[in-house]
Parts: sequence; structure tokens; C-alpha cells
Amino acid sequence: MKKLFSTGLVIFLLSFLLTAQTKFNGLEMNMGNLYRLSDAKTRSISPENFTGEKGKGGMADPADKDKPNTANAANAARDLGKGWKVNPYVRIKSGEVFTMAEIEGPGAIQHIWMTPTGNWRFSIIRVYYDGETEPSVECPIGDFFGMGWNVYAPLVSSAICVNPGSAFNSYWVMPFRKKCKITMENVNDTDPMTLYYQIDYTLTDVPADAAYFHAQWRRQNTNETSDYTIIDGVKGKGHYVGVYLAWGVNNNGWWGEGEIKFFMDGDKEFPTICGTGTEDYFCGSYNFDREGKYTEFCTPYSGLHQVIRPDGTYKAQQRFGLYRWHILDPVRFESDLKVTIQDLGWRQAGRYLPQKSDIASTCFWYQAEPHARFPKLPSWQKLEVN
Repeated sequence: MKKLFSTGLVIFLLSFLLTAQTKFNGLEMNMGNLYRLSDAKTRSISPENFTGEKGKGGMADPADKDKPNTANAANAARDLGKGWKVNPYVRIKSGEVFTMAEIEGPGAIQHIWMTPTGNWRFSIIRVYYDGETEPSVECPIGDFFGMGWNVYAPLVSSAICVNPGSAFNSYWVMPFRKKCKITMENVNDTDPMTLYYQIDYTLTDVPADAAYFHAQWRRQNTNETSDYTIIDGVKGKGHYVGVYLAWGVNNNGWWGEGEIKFFMDGDKEFPTICGTGTEDYFCGSYNFDREGKYTEFCTPYSGLHQVIRPDGTYKAQQRFGLYRWHILDPVRFESDLKVTIQDLGWRQAGRYLPQKSDIASTCFWYQAEPHARFPKLPSWQKLEVN
């Protein structure tokens, strides 16, 4: 017994020492390892420091007020001068693509904060890694942050937080090895937009098994097949980490009877994973109904955070915002992935009703590059909430 204990103690100590000597790159921070030191370098990009360079923040000069996006608040800072909040935001003209960040790696985006003005469906965020020409993230900014209906609602979760008055926060980790480029396009055909933003990142080694973060937006209005495709055509190895749905209902009664299905690694007619109902997948139950009313909720990994109710005048339809993050339970695939959800309600005599809802989805996943080309994003007329 004494010998067994001694051997176990030696193995434990060796394991502890090996772990302690492992170089910590600072990417996977949590309460359990927050005490560990790292050689990673923290940087941040904002309109007050477009490059994120060390010691280069807050250098905008009010004298440059006639140069685009260099001293937008020059008038407010005219009595105080350089260093006093001279350029805290940018303006993006109609039809313009603005480069928010261009970072040399290796490293990882750790947090993005922004508060865009205007129609959130008409502002398109794109993320490109390592010099790629096709984006790995392409999505209307409202949908990326769970605000697909262009109406504010509080959202408190582990990956996305939306705080008063319109503060969008993302905590999805986005590693890159050579380069990361983030752009914002204003597809509004008439109006400019104002954008305050901050992109917090670390410069550090990226593990060989680190996959790249992806996000893709889709919409069917109306959903003619009653079988909505959240994502399709994903090729390669990776794991699905969540979805946000903006669901607009065009009929009376409960609308979320449909099942979510995950087709992976060669599945054809039938999926490997099949859910039991929409509210079940989003970690609720029985229509999200308490005392005859839809009940909003936010948790770290799932929520029905938004219910837009008809008001008897111009808000004529019920609209919902739902999210489900697979952070502790990622859905892993080896070669391919397709995810669908049925658009299903009830009709008389207890029969299912194939619906024709207005559904928009933002799917989030990690995978090894290269990724398959995304479907072409539609024009603003097809993006518009109506």
C-alpha cells in the first residue's frame, strides 16, 4: 500500500511539474487559469488607434478635421486639443466598405465591442484570415449579435452580450496565424452610418490544432418548403458551436413544433442527431409558455431573449429571437455538415401545420481552412425587415 501510494504521488508530481512548465499562450482564459502568466501581448484597435500599435493610441489631432475618419470629434475637442477624444468613431458612407482592423499574426481576437447606428441589417461584418479572399465570417451586424429584427433587447450569454442602449459584445475567440482582416460594409442605399468600435486581441502563438471561427447568415422569407436550412455545404473537420434565429411567424398558434437535424459525415436522408422540438433545442419547454404568455429568458448558453408582440397598429406579426451556444457541448464533424430545422406549427384536430415563416439564421462554427465558399449575400431589399 505504501509503495502504491509513493508511485501514485510521484506520477502526480511529475504530471504537475510538466503541466506547470508548459508555456501558456494566454488564449484559453478562464477562472481556473486566470492566475497564470503568459508572454502573450494584449493589443486593441479602435478609431483612436487604427493599427493597435503599442503607444499609438489617442494621437488624433483636431487640426486634421478635414481628413476622412481622422478627427471626427474635432469640434468637441477644439478647446482641449490632441489626446482628448478627438476621433472616437468613424462614419461609413452608403455603399462603402471600411476596414476596421488589419492585424499581423499569430494571435487571436478575444473581444469585439461596437455600437452601430442605422439599420443593423444593412451593416455587414466580414472577417478574413491569413490572406484569404473569401470571408470566413459574413453577416448583418444585427444578426451576428442576436438583434436580427433591428430592435434592441437585452441579451446576456457567455458568447454574446447586448447591453443598453445598443452595445454589442462578442467573446467568440477568433485565432489566426498570419493575418486577420475585419471589415464593415454599409449596404444602405441612402444613409451613412456612425460606428464606435473596439477590437481587443492578443499576439501569441496559436496551437497547431486551433481551428478558425466562422459565421454565416441565411434567410428565407417566406420559407416555402417548411424545412429551413441553417447551414449546408460545410466541408472539412470542425465543430458547430451555435446558432441565432430571427423567427417571424405568419400564422396563429404555437409555431415551434419542428425538429432540428444535424446531417454529418456522409449522412443522406436521415441525420445522426435529431431534436424533439424547437423550444426543446433552445433549452426551453412547452412553447416557452408560462400562464399563457411567452416568457423571455437569457442563460449563458441558450435563450429566448426577444419577443416582439403585435401592437394593434404597425407591428402586425409576432417575431422572436433565440440563441443556442454549444460551448460545453460542441457538435463535432469530420468531413461535412448540414443543419436544418422544420418550420412546423399546429392546425385543427391536432395535425401538424407546415408553415411559411420568415426565418433568418446566423450559424457559428470552427473548422480547419480552407472553407467552402458562402452563398452570395442578397441585396438590401432581401435583407430588409418588412
